[in-house]
Amino acid sequence: MQIKADSVEDYISKIPEERQDIFKKIFDTITDNLPEGFQKGVSYGMVGWDVPLETYPAGYHCTPGSSLPFMGLASQKNFIAFYHMGMYAKPELLDWFVAEFPKYSKRKLDMGKSCVRFKKMDDIPLELLAEVSKKMTVEDWINTYEANFKK
Repeated sequence: MQIKADSVEDYISKIPEERQDIFKKIFDTITDNLPEGFQKGVSYGMVGWDVPLETYPAGYHCTPGSSLPFMGLASQKNFIAFYHMGMYAKPELLDWFVAEFPKYSKRKLDMGKSCVRFKKMDDIPLELLAEVSKKMTVEDWINTYEANFKK
């Protein structure tokens, strides 16, 4: 379910009211803990953080001329989805996250390749999201991206 929005604030205003507070807390947690250089915005029907073209002019290979996506946050029909491309591209980061998750949540990890699904709004591990947000700098992400996707 994509939400058409012009800004992060516009996106949050369009999600169900009962999710807005927790969604904003997740968004702020990630924003407050990301290393410098990522740019927040709205793309692909969700809010997210990218490497701007000014920093990485080559941009995203799937959408030439667009910034390089890194993390995303979306309100879906039955859950909030947290996307972290670094976990998709770097197995050791994924392994770390999977091992740490039970220390921060009593729920079972519900995860796809780069997507963590949070179905219960009362048990979202904000501290873990803060920690994983700190794990990659812009330079780390560009190097990982080029090593994996620019072969």
